[in-house]
Amino acid sequence: MASIIGGITTSHVPAIGRAIARNLQQEPYWKPFFDGFVPVRRWLGEVRPDVVVLIYNDHGLNFFLDQMPTFAVGAAPAYRNADEGWGIPTMPPFRGDPALSWQLIESLAGEDFDLTTCQEMQVDHAFTLPMALLWPDQDWPVRVVPVCINTVQAPLPSATRCWKLGQAIGRAVASWRGAEKVLVLGSGGLSHQLDGERAGYINRDFDLKFMASLLDDPTWACRFDTRQLVEQAGTQGVELLMWLAARAALGRQVRQLHANYHIPISNTASGLMLLEPA
Repeated sequence: MASIIGGITTSHVPAIGRAIARNLQQEPYWKPFFDGFVPVRRWLGEVRPDVVVLIYNDHGLNFFLDQMPTFAVGAAPAYRNADEGWGIPTMPPFRGDPALSWQLIESLAGEDFDLTTCQEMQVDHAFTLPMALLWPDQDWPVRVVPVCINTVQAPLPSATRCWKLGQAIGRAVASWRGAEKVLVLGSGGLSHQLDGERAGYINRDFDLKFMASLLDDPTWACRFDTRQLVEQAGTQGVELLMWLAARAALGRQVRQLHANYHIPISNTASGLMLLEPA
């Protein structure tokens, strides 16, 4: 039976891709951010996952405002990215795992989640940059299953709904007949707002409380509705929904192996957590 060996939650912004392309990892502005991933890569080298279920939000590369599913799961044999207009170099394609993808799709549909199933799918920086941070040589040693959550166009799924999605992903993996070691990766947030009167908004206190809650009170964020999450974390800070879903997939108890929090990376509060099921 397949097993979830751990979860990683991390932030994403296009500027990370430009920093990688320009070899700025040791520059004072970027060093505290990139150094945070060293222990995570060491752990990955020890546990060697087979598959990454990557929970993220698309920013218009694959879905735009005319077609925005609440939840979408990729079922393609491979995934590629393209120029998003940020000046980020494209990356080598990612190998899919159609069999495990269909296991998730059928299991989630069986639990009354209405999904968009994508047998062709492009993946944007929210997907590619966390992968590049974990495997900087971009010679991907894992297969991937993309799970996309809408955080762009109202109505957004609630924190509770995303928590339940993560739980269902955990059950789907646990019931899979294969022996794969699965890593769940949640990509997004933390607090930031890129437009409007609060452009540049960061809420350090909320971020740290949210990160702590994932260990001791993981449904804490579920007490907030979408508007309240925006008030606390900023318009784009609602991307913490991906962290919540990833945490839910790990089960009731987890232990933290590593964490990092750094302000700012391109007007965004950067968070990183490495968790194992307890």
